[in-house]
Amino acid sequence: MSLIFSAKRFFILIAAMLILTPSYANHKETIPEEEFEVGEMIMHHISDAHEWHLWGGHHNSVSVYLPIILVDGGLKTFSSRHFYHGEHATAVDHKTNKEVEYVKGVGPAAGYAMFHEEIYKLNGGELSFEDGHVHDAVSPLDFSITKNVLSLFMGAILILLIMSNVARFYKKHGAVAPKGLAKYLEVLIVMVRDDIAKANIGHKYKKYVPYLLTIFFFIFINNLLGLVPFLPGGANLTGNITVTLFLAVATLLVTLFSANKNYWLHIFAMPGVPKPLLIIMIPIELVGILTKPFALMIRLFANISAGHIIILALISIIFINQNAAWGALSVPMALFISVLELLVAFLQAFLFAMLSALFIGAAVEEAHH
Repeated sequence: MSLIFSAKRFFILIAAMLILTPSYANHKETIPEEEFEVGEMIMHHISDAHEWHLWGGHHNSVSVYLPIILVDGGLKTFSSRHFYHGEHATAVDHKTNKEVEYVKGVGPAAGYAMFHEEIYKLNGGELSFEDGHVHDAVSPLDFSITKNVLSLFMGAILILLIMSNVARFYKKHGAVAPKGLAKYLEVLIVMVRDDIAKANIGHKYKKYVPYLLTIFFFIFINNLLGLVPFLPGGANLTGNITVTLFLAVATLLVTLFSANKNYWLHIFAMPGVPKPLLIIMIPIELVGILTKPFALMIRLFANISAGHIIILALISIIFINQNAAWGALSVPMALFISVLELLVAFLQAFLFAMLSALFIGAAVEEAHH
């Protein structure tokens, strides 16, 4: 009973603090402050960038500035610091008549400008805008190492180191009870082999196990890295639609190049279907070839991005109400979503690998007689 009574008092205290917070915040606010833009903050954190922000804000921020690599009449390389510590400029949007802010590069970046992490060549020393977009400006070929690119490199290196360690163990000791990293990864490797590859592809599964293991561990490890709020984590790699598009295209190419005669026969000459209906069915089947990887791409992108957005939105409650007391509500909820994201990190890797195996299995399936 005493425990229940203490819990009741705790929740009553929290509720009272939350109810009284708005009036306290309004009374305290005597100096006009810059309005906190939730949407802008969230998009800034989940979007790619040419720097890896560590801590601090505005002039006190500490970041790792990544290399800019441009091809514009030759190869040009310099630090992104020359943009982030560049000259702040404004321009009036020709269509909306609103003021738009962008950054002009200085030093080696002179002659270029950055707007929403996109690099443009200045036209007459300025950028012009129309309907919120850069108008009449040339974008040089950009091969810069962005935060997501660096995260991809680190994730790939981490996978190589982990798998090399496991491979060396089995090469040295043979088929024995696993130890070290092998003890933790064997169950995942066997799961991908038996429950994903063998169950969905059939007797031809061995040829596709390396590919399925690669995409499973690539997605899983990078999902986990994305949940770490500091270097080497924090990049929204698997929540970047370009990355998920590449993974989906890889599955599409493996599927198409593995497809046998029976697979193409069921697309262009479906058994038992009257020939006049083929005029309708063939385009539908061809569209279906593309919609399958499209679903893979959107599922991974949307689920990972949604998790980051929800966590950031919950934390933003503290800054919207300008009082730390709201942390008693938002922080536990954000922590719960973060723990749930651990499950999502595994689940999305599992689903991507399983559906890839399912599509490959349909392509290599032999005709039934």
